[in-house]
Amino acid sequence: MSAPRIILCMKWGTKYGPEYVNRLYAMVRRHLTGDFKFVCLTDRSEGIRDEVQCLPIPELTLPNGEPERGWKKLTTFEADLYGLRGTALFLDLDVVIVGDITPFFEVPGEFLIIHDWKRPWRITGNSSVYRFQLGAHADVLEKFRQNQAQAKADFRNEQAYLTDVLHKQGKVKYWDSSWCASYKYHCIPTWPSSYWRDPIIPKGARILIFHGVMNPPDALAGRNNGNWRHARPATWIAEHWRE
Repeated sequence: MSAPRIILCMKWGTKYGPEYVNRLYAMVRRHLTGDFKFVCLTDRSEGIRDEVQCLPIPELTLPNGEPERGWKKLTTFEADLYGLRGTALFLDLDVVIVGDITPFFEVPGEFLIIHDWKRPWRITGNSSVYRFQLGAHADVLEKFRQNQAQAKADFRNEQAYLTDVLHKQGKVKYWDSSWCASYKYHCIPTWPSSYWRDPIIPKGARILIFHGVMNPPDALAGRNNGNWRHARPATWIAEHWRE
């Protein structure tokens, strides 16, 4: 019998409303074959649909005033995450799923993550999409808890730290480079044609990643939010980013 499949996401504070969780669930349901459990680690469960199991974000004390930079995501590596067992695929709330994500559970490997697009010569992964066995990498979190000041001095954010620790253990593998596309780098046409050409879904893309200042509503409306890449409205976002 194959291991249970868990979709994990995390929502804290007020930056993202419950509609992000609800739409993410709906996109997964449309694009993942077979059974799965959908879990949201959150401090605010109001408005989240019933199919989603909401659980508290495990405690991770961060000094007041320090930038969060995603460090809370490391709590997905708890040795015992509320008794959950199986293979977990973590998805950021602001991704847009545009193709079959069943293969994300089929690729062999202990830990899979996006290879950062901006500086591909580095080992750093982008943690918008990563997969692991629940409870298998508790040392990642424990090491951070024991010496988070040093981790923050050495690494800008959680994904740089996470990739470094597991790469040194020989456990990091990267997704097929076409599967997770950056909206910023791969969907928006190059300047100056971005002023008259619409954004596209790149060939082979299954999940679109929104990093930096743009989110799906911005892409849909054609707002750049100060992002240097001008972009026309991507009206096709509405076909995918919905319940």
